[in-house]
Amino acid sequence: MMVWLALSVINGSMVHTFLQHRFFYEDPRYIMFICMVINDALQLSLVTALYVVSYIFRKIHASICCILIMTAVLTTRSTPLILAGMAVERYISICFPLHYSHMCTSHRTFLLIGVIFLLAATPPITDLLITVVKEPPHFFHSSIFCDHSLLFHDRSIYYKNCLFDVTYFSFVALSLLYTYCKIMLAARAASMGLASVNRARKTVLLHGVQLLLCMLAFVVPSLQTALISLFPHLSLEIRYIFFLVVYVIPRFLSPMIYGFRDQKFRQYWARYLVCRSSCTSRVKPVLI
Repeated sequence: MMVWLALSVINGSMVHTFLQHRFFYEDPRYIMFICMVINDALQLSLVTALYVVSYIFRKIHASICCILIMTAVLTTRSTPLILAGMAVERYISICFPLHYSHMCTSHRTFLLIGVIFLLAATPPITDLLITVVKEPPHFFHSSIFCDHSLLFHDRSIYYKNCLFDVTYFSFVALSLLYTYCKIMLAARAASMGLASVNRARKTVLLHGVQLLLCMLAFVVPSLQTALISLFPHLSLEIRYIFFLVVYVIPRFLSPMIYGFRDQKFRQYWARYLVCRSSCTSRVKPVLI
């Protein structure tokens, strides 16, 4: 809960900084960045709520669990696709600087974000449709331990999600690899080491690290199920460890990549934090 609270404060201050300055609205890079921040904040809040509910209540209503699980899956699967979009934006800005203003506009960025969330919503919606067809109507009125494998336990859902995961991983990994190689070639072709090229290369590399951590979310369910079957008396401890490694640690990278490393955003973000701290201090009036 303390980790969730700390990240919520950081993400909230970043969103406020973005909303207070209109020129951020017209930059595709910052639009996708703030979309990533909001997505990660919502995903971490939902996953934290699921774990707290599982520890306190053990079992909840299946329909409520379905809403929480589907939204958590949507936000989790959106992260790799947003990373791919941010890497492509960096690739265009470095390799096609003259066409950047025409290719990357705010309208196209919002359209891309809509397509990303539509693609990410496909797996949970199909999970729900298959469960509605396969399960009896009273299933959604029962009480269950809120877990994806227990809620959507049909075998066809497992194979379908494996296909989706392989497709998503391949697409995002190839996108990051391609953009990183192109940016590296652009850096070597330049007569001098441009700071913007080197910064973009490091950004895409950090995206790759973040992608590897996010991809653990697609491997963990099978590994977690196997470990719980071997050590059923440690089921809550196993879930908790995977929760920290898979869902919490990768969320620290999003603020670091742009919030701390981006000079322009860091300048306005630090100004907001300084003004916020100075506004909270009280000045005692003195009668002259």
